[in-house]
Amino acid sequence: MKMKIQTSFYELPTDSHVSLRDSLLSHIQNLKDLSPVIVTQLALAIADLALQMASWKGCVQTLVEKYSNDVTSLPFLLEILTVLPEEVHSRSLRIGANRRTEIIEDLAYYSSTVISLLMTCVDKAGNDEKMLIKIFRCLGSWFNLGVLDSTFMANSKLLSLLFEVLQQDKTSSNLHEAASDCVCSALYAIENVETNLPLALQLFQGVLTLETAYHMAVAREDLDKVLNYCRVFTELCETFLDKIVCTPGQGLGDLRTLELLLICAGHPQYEVVEISFNFWYRLGEHLYKTDDAVIHSIFKAYIQRLLHALARHCQLDADHEGVPEETDDFGEFRMRVSDLVKDLIFLVGSVECFAQLYATLKDGNPPWEVTEAVLFIMASIAKSVDQENNPTLVEVLEGVVRLPESVHTAVRYTSIELVGEMSEVVDRNPQFLDPVLGYLMKGLCDRRLASAAAKAIHNICSVCRDHMAQHFHGLLDIARSLDSFALSPEAAVGLLKGTALVLARLPLEKIAECLSELCAVQVLALKKVRPGRPRLRSASRAAPAEFPAWPGPLLPRGRARCPLRLWKRRIGAARRIPGARSAGWAVRIWESAGRRKMMVSVYRAHQHSCFLYLGSILVDEYGMEGGCRQGLLDMLQALCIPTFQLLEQPSGLQNHPDTVDDLFRLATRFIQRSPVTLLRSQVMIPILQWAIAATTLDHRDANCSVMKFLRDLIHTGVANDHEEDFEVRKELIGQVMDQLGQQLVNQLLHTCCFCLPPYTLPDVAEVLWEIMQIDRPTFCRWLENSLKALPKETTGGAIQVTHKQLTDFHKQVT
Repeated sequence: MKMKIQTSFYELPTDSHVSLRDSLLSHIQNLKDLSPVIVTQLALAIADLALQMASWKGCVQTLVEKYSNDVTSLPFLLEILTVLPEEVHSRSLRIGANRRTEIIEDLAYYSSTVISLLMTCVDKAGNDEKMLIKIFRCLGSWFNLGVLDSTFMANSKLLSLLFEVLQQDKTSSNLHEAASDCVCSALYAIENVETNLPLALQLFQGVLTLETAYHMAVAREDLDKVLNYCRVFTELCETFLDKIVCTPGQGLGDLRTLELLLICAGHPQYEVVEISFNFWYRLGEHLYKTDDAVIHSIFKAYIQRLLHALARHCQLDADHEGVPEETDDFGEFRMRVSDLVKDLIFLVGSVECFAQLYATLKDGNPPWEVTEAVLFIMASIAKSVDQENNPTLVEVLEGVVRLPESVHTAVRYTSIELVGEMSEVVDRNPQFLDPVLGYLMKGLCDRRLASAAAKAIHNICSVCRDHMAQHFHGLLDIARSLDSFALSPEAAVGLLKGTALVLARLPLEKIAECLSELCAVQVLALKKVRPGRPRLRSASRAAPAEFPAWPGPLLPRGRARCPLRLWKRRIGAARRIPGARSAGWAVRIWESAGRRKMMVSVYRAHQHSCFLYLGSILVDEYGMEGGCRQGLLDMLQALCIPTFQLLEQPSGLQNHPDTVDDLFRLATRFIQRSPVTLLRSQVMIPILQWAIAATTLDHRDANCSVMKFLRDLIHTGVANDHEEDFEVRKELIGQVMDQLGQQLVNQLLHTCCFCLPPYTLPDVAEVLWEIMQIDRPTFCRWLENSLKALPKETTGGAIQVTHKQLTDFHKQVT
């Protein structure tokens, strides 16, 4: 019932709205003692009905009058009043800006009625925990909507009750969470502090009273409550951030708020301090923009304490074995710490911080886990340390490369990462290059450290390119032995990138020879992979005839093209072909018409969209050659027949987004390579009709391909690129638009309003822009007709759009 009201309410006759409402209200009253899940779903159905049924005026008043006098009805009444504000901004309803504004004004008018009801419920609830939870959730929902009077709420007993619950040690976890959520909602609602000053002061003082309760939760090892308090403290700091930065230590800029967060940072569980990260990011951003040395000095001590706490939280367990994991929860936490440290280090001073961190290692003899964590933080800030006359950097680099192999593996791993981050130090001190490379080579030979070492070598190659030229042959030897190292694909590619960067610094006369040697590494490997005659194999169908041996002549005689581009095409095709073991044959399939026909016949039997993708590659490669165009068009038309049949099935577009994606990728390639061939063909209009139909498809890749096809198609009639066929293209596009232009504009406007998510709208805008470039007056008329065809009212009677809004929109677009 909820889903039907959410998605299909417009199908309901207007004269049945009242009877549906009365039926739902009766049902929820009769079913109130059943599962809370059922009650919630019915409450959502009633709320969604109220938001869409414009004729139901003052729905809050109706509900309160109907149910507030019956104690047994209060739980589901509160449930409805909780979900009602939450549904106002639901995308599922698509109620429109006008109706949403009308609803918010209506709810604001009746908000005092809701608060009075909640006060009555508190009196009747006594110690009923479930009822108090419902009251707090309802109050939080109305805070989130931003319609409560802040002066009235500042003096409300509900506010004092919230803090009483949070201060009490005996409060249950569920009630504690509900109260914390409500306080956070209240703090979020008063982000504009000046206009909500009375409520802001009450919340500020209330939260500061919770420090003792936090310590009690820590003592009892109640992590749930600790996390709740940290959320509240963080929301307090977020709300008063401007005050904290502009008037630190004064009034609402009281720095006790930061003390609360630093107390939380001292908790042994890293999940607690992680809650506050967003605030620290924002604080750093504000202070960076402020650029006031006096204000910066006030916050320096707080940031130093935070960094020390973060370094402690980054420590691995003493019994940890192997390298630090980067993909588990703790690894992701450490990455976030690294990002935060980089953002805040300017307040402390990177040189000073780096030196202090190193001093903790040099002057003491800390356990391995402390050493590793300090090295991790040092790696985060190494690049921001001033390189000029900084002996600490050189001393650190010298110390790290002399670490014995007997140290813990995690320490070696992080020290390798630190060396990679200190590549500029190596560049300024080339006497360290040989020891550094020797240290990294040892890491490269250890399967646990290999990927980290490869990344560090890539960094060294990138920064120390001139110094590394003498080591090119060593890098070449590494490249030849890549398969013998336990590298991730990214690390292996990084090594090759680094080698190529160094190659570019070799003397000119050596580059050709060395490039040939580097490429030979790849060529030999490819020959080993496919030494014979490649075949297409797939478990889903019989293998077709053999393809010509590879490697061989790639192009017709007399025609040359960059082989790297062809390799890219081959690999792109191979990725999309089920069971393909070689990319080499993809661009060569064109060599005989028989094999092209074979591809089409296989596609008729097995509609894998990869064949459409392969077709697009063939068009891309050969579409500009006059002798190939008719054959490519024949291929397109033959592929379209089974494709259209597939898409004509019920929900064909929705069920086959990959086919849509690849079909319009193929059509786009035709427009780019041989537009006149496609525009003059019989298949042009059917393809465009399917493109218009597919604009409604809410699938990122498919929709992107459809919009690109439409944009490029229309652009061929706009772009005067001084080619001799421009006038022909312009005339042909004009004929196509005369036939389908109005339908296309109608559909694009409809999809924007009713079908597509916001991220697709820029693509639609580009299509409309191109249409306007062809014939502005005609487009203005088409857009006017489309706007007039839009529904002005919902079936519930709400005004979706006024005549003035439509006129203003038309004027803005055109």
